[in-house]
Amino acid sequence: MYCDYLVQILTARVYDVAQETPLEYAPNLSARLDNQLLLKREDMQSVFSFKLRGAYNKMAQLPSDLLAKGVIAASAGNHAQGVALGASRLGTQAIIVMPVTTPQVKVDAVKSRGGVVVLHGDTYDDAYAYARELEAEKGLTFIHPFDDPHVIAGQGTIGMEILRQHQKPIHAIFVAIGGGGLISGIAAYVKRLRPEIKIIGVEPIDADAMSQSLQAGHRVRLSQVGLFADGVAVREVGEETFRLCQQYVDDIILVGTDDTCAAIKDVFEDTRSIVEPAGALAIAGAKAYVEREGITDQTLIAVACGANMNFDRLRFVAERAEFGERREAIFAVTIPEEPGSLRKFGDCIGRRNLTEFNYRIADQKEAHIFVGMQITNRADAANMVETFEANGFKTLDLTDDELTKLHLRHMVGGHSPLAHNELLYRFEFPERPGALMKFVGHMSRNWNISLFHYRNNGSDYGRIVVGMQVPPEEMQEWQAFLDNVGYRYWDENKNPAYTLFLG
Repeated sequence: MYCDYLVQILTARVYDVAQETPLEYAPNLSARLDNQLLLKREDMQSVFSFKLRGAYNKMAQLPSDLLAKGVIAASAGNHAQGVALGASRLGTQAIIVMPVTTPQVKVDAVKSRGGVVVLHGDTYDDAYAYARELEAEKGLTFIHPFDDPHVIAGQGTIGMEILRQHQKPIHAIFVAIGGGGLISGIAAYVKRLRPEIKIIGVEPIDADAMSQSLQAGHRVRLSQVGLFADGVAVREVGEETFRLCQQYVDDIILVGTDDTCAAIKDVFEDTRSIVEPAGALAIAGAKAYVEREGITDQTLIAVACGANMNFDRLRFVAERAEFGERREAIFAVTIPEEPGSLRKFGDCIGRRNLTEFNYRIADQKEAHIFVGMQITNRADAANMVETFEANGFKTLDLTDDELTKLHLRHMVGGHSPLAHNELLYRFEFPERPGALMKFVGHMSRNWNISLFHYRNNGSDYGRIVVGMQVPPEEMQEWQAFLDNVGYRYWDENKNPAYTLFLG
């Protein structure tokens, strides 16, 4: 059915609950990028996210009899708060089904706004399926988080505000993509009035459902998604949002976790506000786009779309932001075990500031040094590798190695002569009570744990690295364990950092 989104957006009912958020100049980022970057501050809404726009617009359009029966939604958090607030303002009840992995700050926020929270399943898909069951059982109206014309139109009022707030030339608008509701609404409005403005979506590398779908020409359902940017952790985009993105979106930029963490820090330095990972995606995408295209003296707009994040997660963000900003590098350097080698190694480093230094004798002939240092950019890291190699030191740049950044930097200690038949794997699991013990309980009693590292980073998911001594004749059982444990895993047995320091 045809929907005139220009009319729908112009007549959307959002300002009963939403405010027109400011479009703010980001001085530090603009100077670094050599472009004018403006931030659309949707993190300043009363629910700290843009989601209340679409949710309220949808509910405000419902006939009074349906509204009186109540509404239901499935959400990891931001949409849930919008539905809860909107239902409260409209005098009806909202049931929100949330995954059990949802950050507590979001659960509490929904409850404080009058929503009835039902925790079900580990993922959004689990919550969505259960919400649909309750919808039919209780006669409620389901408020979709993105794939609904009224929701899309509500989000599109952001595009309307941007064009009103900045009437001068705009090169591009950067928008985070989860299910696609936000970018679809903004694009549908902007492209009707200012078709020369580029609309560029931004997705995490490990949650790129829209990017894959646009490349394939049809909706692609991801088998799994990364959980760091939980606000956009969607396995399959909507039918209507996919259609609109096919029609209006010019490009999609993919960014990594480190880039997102760096963008969170960038926003903080310019605004003294802390956005959530999904809220920082657009900023990370704008930075990547400038680097890729080499543009200067252009006006870029990034939608800072949310700020709902557990405080404890900031430990992880701060640690990884340095990598995302290309300001820290990690190296494994092998030096001869002889007098003067360490001094020669120090001469290579010069006056650079070290962030980490671990030294351990490997054998009588050589030693391995694990070193972190501040750099100015990735080219600077490459220059350090060349310097080490030119002085006869074999060097590995481990800056982009996940095993190193998550675990080995905290574990470097040397090889063990007792670790026979050792297998090394990384695992990722939902961070909730009992998850770690579930993992341990699935293992055979005949296997010995020879290495184990886990660190709570305040995230929605936990990460562990495990060294397991498995007899060669039981490898089939080990593979069955991997297939049935239900957690994402990575085989790290050939990882060069593991071989050097622990293998």
